[in-house]
Amino acid sequence: MFGDIEVNKSAYVRSMFTAIANRYDFINSMLTLRRDSAWRRFAASKCSPKPGGLVLDVATGTGELALCLSRHNYRSTVIGIDFCSEMLFRAKSKYLRSSRDRVPGLVLGDVLRLPFPDETFDCVTVAFALRNVADIALTFREIARVAKPNSGVVALELTRPSFLPAKVLHHMIVFRIAPWIGRAIAGSTEAYTYLPESIAGFPSPEGVKAVMEEAGLRKVEIYRLTLGMATVHVAIK
Repeated sequence: MFGDIEVNKSAYVRSMFTAIANRYDFINSMLTLRRDSAWRRFAASKCSPKPGGLVLDVATGTGELALCLSRHNYRSTVIGIDFCSEMLFRAKSKYLRSSRDRVPGLVLGDVLRLPFPDETFDCVTVAFALRNVADIALTFREIARVAKPNSGVVALELTRPSFLPAKVLHHMIVFRIAPWIGRAIAGSTEAYTYLPESIAGFPSPEGVKAVMEEAGLRKVEIYRLTLGMATVHVAIK
């Protein structure tokens, strides 16, 4: 039963992101009022591996956070992994246009079954993906498995604000504007109807913290950004 749920959600999410890959970055920027880049920079600033270390960006999508990590940790090797080949194609195209000498490596693979040995990475990140995985607990167990002892784990996700004016703005953007933009620009109402559903059903920041701790992560810190519209969790393996 649970295996079927995992397969069905994974297939659904992969199909959805394949359909919107070519407009994903543009629409993300619009819907977050251009705050998504600042959120990624903040998340990258919390990832501080030793010089020459290995950094893994899980569910990297079009590679924005991986590229940000590469800029922030210029002496480290950054690898992005995603199970949607079309999103990775967009990331690769972006990297080919980059003026940087070193860009992240890209791997096709599933966060629920990371194709890396235990204790490989000096820092592991995940951004805007936890809402989309079939099993959040398993995701964090896999992240903890491939992270070295005492390494950092950073998770960035869209969340529900608690401050009333921010809640009103957030509701309008997510439930009213997002589906319209998805239909008009990306040609996919479904993908941006799924967005509010996934946010509404996602655990609170405190709930995510508990899941991370159950996976063996410790010293979990919570950073609420832009009045709680996004949240960064930082932990130690």
